[in-house]
Amino acid sequence: MTAQPVAVIFGVSGQDGAYLAHLLLSKGYAVHGVSRDADASSFARLARLGIRDRVTLHSGDLSEFRSIISLLGKINPTEIYNLAGQSSVALSFELPVETFESVAVATINILEYLRLVKSSVRYFQAVSSECFGNTVGRANETTPFQPRSPYAMAKAASYWTSCIYREAYGIHVCSGILSNHESPFRPTRFVTRKIVSTAVRISQGSKERLRLGNVEIARDWGWAPEYVDAMWRLMRRDTPTDCLFATGQTHTLREFAAGVFAELNLELDKYLDIDQTLLRPTEVLRNELDPSRARMELGWSAHSKMRDVTSHLIACDLKGQLGPVPWKPGPLPDRGFESRDTAPIRGSKG
Repeated sequence: MTAQPVAVIFGVSGQDGAYLAHLLLSKGYAVHGVSRDADASSFARLARLGIRDRVTLHSGDLSEFRSIISLLGKINPTEIYNLAGQSSVALSFELPVETFESVAVATINILEYLRLVKSSVRYFQAVSSECFGNTVGRANETTPFQPRSPYAMAKAASYWTSCIYREAYGIHVCSGILSNHESPFRPTRFVTRKIVSTAVRISQGSKERLRLGNVEIARDWGWAPEYVDAMWRLMRRDTPTDCLFATGQTHTLREFAAGVFAELNLELDKYLDIDQTLLRPTEVLRNELDPSRARMELGWSAHSKMRDVTSHLIACDLKGQLGPVPWKPGPLPDRGFESRDTAPIRGSKG
């Protein structure tokens, strides 16, 4: 009988961590979640998904190497998912050191544990498509990074560190380069939640207005519950690699907001104010992405495009529902999880 897989999720209290825990439990994993102070955290997202009592929760500080060694030594995981760290691009300009330490230094600490103690564990590192900066054409796994924020810089550092440890020490490291992916679990400081929540309140009689910065920036917006499935699929490969997860469709923030307001029978321009104080010091103006490797090698594609995402968010906001909207994942590849003539891994010698 095959032993039960044991997963550790760093960042389990966040959006992706909660959805990933839900997914892994459904696949028979023993799931351990790590938070800086587990006793003080409510783990509200886990509770809303009905799984708080099914996840074994631990306190752990990713900035402290001894804490990581002690914690992982007790759990003895077969897989580690690192989704932790300061996750707001805007906030990273105000907290650059904290952002770098919580993302890049934390990655080094986990990888050092794997190098020194247990190199057989499979490791997933969450990276961001913000690392590409402004794209010319559609970026893929071989496109050079050009980060334009402290957040993207930290994520790029975590990516390259993962590449180095994979090549130098033979550790099974996979990085998922994730486009923007949304859910009702996003904090309201994120612009997508801000737009939806404001529009819903206006539709219910509020006299407020929507204040945004640059509405001409363009992003690829997907649905978070689908993206954690992509993470799990990537970890099933016998040969570790990196993969970009996106919908393949790019829209401006104005289009996103206009779609939300239109679905509520409102006209965006009647309620929109452009606020110059919300502009970032540097900004990624356009982010176009090519997720074809994920489709060809993992059998994964995003079913929810931007219009679906706005509809999901509005429905959840109106109902006060924070659980995942039902979705159907694509089939796994016929030939399993081995590479199929992939492009070279970024930073590899081959």
